[in-house]
Amino acid sequence: MSKHTKITFLGCGTSTGVPVISCECEVCTSTNPKNNRTRSSIFLESDNTQLLIDTGPDLRQQLLREKISNTDALLFTHGHADHTVGFDDSRAFCWRRDDRLPVYGSGETLQILGQMFPWAFDETYGGRGYVRAQAVEFSDDFMIGDFRIRPFEVIHASVATHGFRIDLPSGQSLAYASDIKSLPPEGKALISDCDLHIFDGLRLEPHPSHMTLSEACALADEIDSPAAYMTHLSHEIEYERETSSLPKNRHLAYDGLNLVL
Repeated sequence: MSKHTKITFLGCGTSTGVPVISCECEVCTSTNPKNNRTRSSIFLESDNTQLLIDTGPDLRQQLLREKISNTDALLFTHGHADHTVGFDDSRAFCWRRDDRLPVYGSGETLQILGQMFPWAFDETYGGRGYVRAQAVEFSDDFMIGDFRIRPFEVIHASVATHGFRIDLPSGQSLAYASDIKSLPPEGKALISDCDLHIFDGLRLEPHPSHMTLSEACALADEIDSPAAYMTHLSHEIEYERETSSLPKNRHLAYDGLNLVL
């Protein structure tokens, strides 16, 4: 039995997705599939555990594309629409289970989900055809199957937003922070020895609540990351051009990319 975990980028795009509606720029009109980006989400799968992080508006399309039919839990980074509004499509996971689907998030994120999808958390409502969720406010250190997860706070706009350090059955670990402008010292210390880092690298020009591609690379360099992938990419990022300019061991993610740890 393998102890390895497959990491699938279900989507690596920013809140608009790419192509952007009504835009005729070189990236939005590109025929390169790596420039076509659905909203950011990842899926982790070991021999014993499946975990979906965030449920953006493209979730149904992403799950069908990757032939994903089950998850043991949902884990949310924050409550923004591009990371939550596909939540109702997780009903398909509930058809295959007798208990309620665990949904992990901060107190603020769970409150937002409860306001958006009140029926999902109402134990008196619905049957197997609906989302049947169990809200779980995460702590400093918790397990989902054989994944050990440690949240860390990041600076991103005005909502409570978290990244996650995830320790895997192989003994390796990854850090995931899809929406981030800066990382406090406590977070840097927590993830400095991870084997893989996945960071927000929105665009080339500065943004008030997201890191630029160069800022993401600088953070990876600061913590001496052995391998870093940038996600939450906008239509300013042309895959081939920006890939050719990145330093060694710094990469752009793309939809459907699989990594193994």
